[in-house]
Amino acid sequence: MTEVNPFESLQEQVDDAAAYLDVDPGQLARLKHPERVLETNLAVEMDDGSIEVFQAYRSQFNGAVGPYKGGIRYHPHVDRDEVKALSGWMAFKCAVVDIPYGGGKGGIAIDPDAYSTSELERITRAFATELRPFVGENKDIPAPDVNTGQREMNWIKDTYETLENTTEPGVVTGKAIDSGGSAGRVEATGRSVMLAAREAFAYLDRDLDGATVAVQGFGNVGRIGARLLTEQGATVVAVSDSSGAAYDPDGLDVEAVAATKAETGDVVDHEGIETLTNEELLTLDVDLLVPAALENAVDAELAREVSAAVVVEGANGPLTPGADDVFAERDTVVVPDVLANAGGVTVSYFEWVQNRQRFYWSEDRVNDELETVIVDAFDALTTAYEDRDLPTYRIAAYVVAMGRILQATEQAGTWP
Repeated sequence: MTEVNPFESLQEQVDDAAAYLDVDPGQLARLKHPERVLETNLAVEMDDGSIEVFQAYRSQFNGAVGPYKGGIRYHPHVDRDEVKALSGWMAFKCAVVDIPYGGGKGGIAIDPDAYSTSELERITRAFATELRPFVGENKDIPAPDVNTGQREMNWIKDTYETLENTTEPGVVTGKAIDSGGSAGRVEATGRSVMLAAREAFAYLDRDLDGATVAVQGFGNVGRIGARLLTEQGATVVAVSDSSGAAYDPDGLDVEAVAATKAETGDVVDHEGIETLTNEELLTLDVDLLVPAALENAVDAELAREVSAAVVVEGANGPLTPGADDVFAERDTVVVPDVLANAGGVTVSYFEWVQNRQRFYWSEDRVNDELETVIVDAFDALTTAYEDRDLPTYRIAAYVVAMGRILQATEQAGTWP
């Protein structure tokens, strides 16, 4: 697999869309770079009394539409360019689904499995202390991402509220329900993957009921997306995690595989399946491929081996620009991440609204509102695709998103 800088991929995607817009060069430059990046070293005491130092980052990409919004991930490969790219994708993602946020992203370069719960709490609270001047419900609202969840968001919220001597549940989203979280938040990203796939198949006059599906990545997004796709009548034949892929051409029992993973930690431990590599999963002869792991999962070389007619991006940036070019040449339909996995940030927006109002919605209302947002966004994307005769759905999504951000920027004017 070729190593591709994700920030360079983002900038290339922006340039591709800019070719179809009348964009001032200065404004285009603003859309290709974050407004600020915090880079900090966290010195934290370990359980044995030693001190360990961790690199941590927070990128704030574009605040023209509203406060910055985006997740915090814990992963050994977190670096400055990754969070810059992810914060940019978040800015365009929010604009695609037309919610009033800019883009943010953060992370700590750490393998969380190597640390105790008490160590992770101290590391998280140290990061929250560094973030304190830059976050807030009107500034920047973090959320969970890779290897973080409700627990970490609760720690960040408590640290911020303690230091600020206030109550501000909207400082983060993705919290536990009892701490001000929203119903439907845990399933939101997987649900938007299903909704995007459903809308794409309907638009292409294909039948999702009976379609075969392979899902790379069996974390929150892949697992829930796979389950919801089966509820639509699709047949999930393969899922994978870092251990490899579980494959059954007759269809997997997604919930049973999830139970195996919860018990053993690996999907390949499930009984009665054939094991494949992640690369083999990506090239299976299926109707729908859902890459839902990390960025750069499919490069140009691997894309030539992909057989799926439709790719719905569950992860952020799973296709390199080279892979996009290959799929465009072959007329493989790619529903881009900035729409397909926007359910998480959309329901985070709902959570933020509920926090500010101190009035909470039912799960049915959350799911109904999410469906409306994703369907409307898909319609806007396909309208731009057809009306402007654009070459790919990704370019269409960026044309829609950039147009909205540029309009807000123009309306605000330039100061000083």
